[in-house]
Amino acid sequence: MIIKLVEIYKLNAIPSGDKVGYSLREVFVNSEHIACLREDLITEKRLKAGHLPEELDDRQRFTKIHLNRGLSGIDLTVVGAPDTIQKKLVGTTLLKG
Repeated sequence: MIIKLVEIYKLNAIPSGDKVGYSLREVFVNSEHIACLREDLITEKRLKAGHLPEELDDRQRFTKIHLNRGLSGIDLTVVGAPDTIQKKLVGTTLLKG
């Protein structure tokens, strides 16, 4: 099953300094490749420090999703608490990897 989530991703470093920005984008994830969901506390700290897009509420929580790609994997940080993301996945097969 393919689900739509909102990913937080790092922009390239701003040329005028060392500051790194973040932005949001829609991402479509094949739930059959999800190996792990966990709360992303580092991204919550970035939000509280004012490094993430302003449209995010200060109370927002985030989930790190580990996608299995055979011998390697990829991690995505998405908007929403792990239990909220898991509810979107109900009816799909979780933790394949």
